[in-house]
Amino acid sequence: MQLTVNGTEHEVDLDVRTSLLDALREHLALTGTKKGCDHGQCGACTVLVNGRRINSCLTLAVMHEGDEITTVEGLGAPGDLHPMQESFLKHDGYQCGYCTPGQIVSAVGMLGEVEKGWPSHVTSDLGGGASLSNEEISERMSGNLCRCSAYPNIVDAIREVGAQPVAEQRKDAA
Repeated sequence: MQLTVNGTEHEVDLDVRTSLLDALREHLALTGTKKGCDHGQCGACTVLVNGRRINSCLTLAVMHEGDEITTVEGLGAPGDLHPMQESFLKHDGYQCGYCTPGQIVSAVGMLGEVEKGWPSHVTSDLGGGASLSNEEISERMSGNLCRCSAYPNIVDAIREVGAQPVAEQRKDAA
C-alpha cells in the first residue's frame, strides 16, 4: 500500500492490523510520533490526517491510503521550525519532551479547528468564533497529557501562535 506522509509517498508492506502509529515508527522510521499509552488516552501519538488531528494508535494504517498524513517531522525541521515549534521553545512548553511532539501537532490541528469556527465544550457563543482563553485552550487540548505539568507554558505557546495571522501560522502559506 502507499502512505503519503509529510508530502512524500511511501510504498509499505504492512499487515492489515498495523496501526498508523506503528507504521510511522517501525516501517517509516518517523519516531517523532510517540507511543505513550497505546490506548488513545494520552495524545503522544497525535498526527494530522487531511489537516485533522487524530490519535494514530487508534487507527489502522490501511485506512489512510490516499490521505495526507503530517507528523511533527513534517511541520518543521532544525533551522526551519514551524511557528508552533518555535513558540514551544520560547515558552518552555516542554520538560522531558516525550509528549511535546503530540502536543505541538495537536495544537496546530486545534488552531485549524478554531479557524473553521468549530466550537468546543466550553465555547460560549456557538455562532461566533472562540476566543483563545485559558479555559478554551485547556478544553481543546485535554486529549494531550503532560506528566511533567508544563501546561501553563503550553497554553502560553499556543495562545501566542493563535494570535498570529493564519498565514504566519502555516509553514507553507501561499
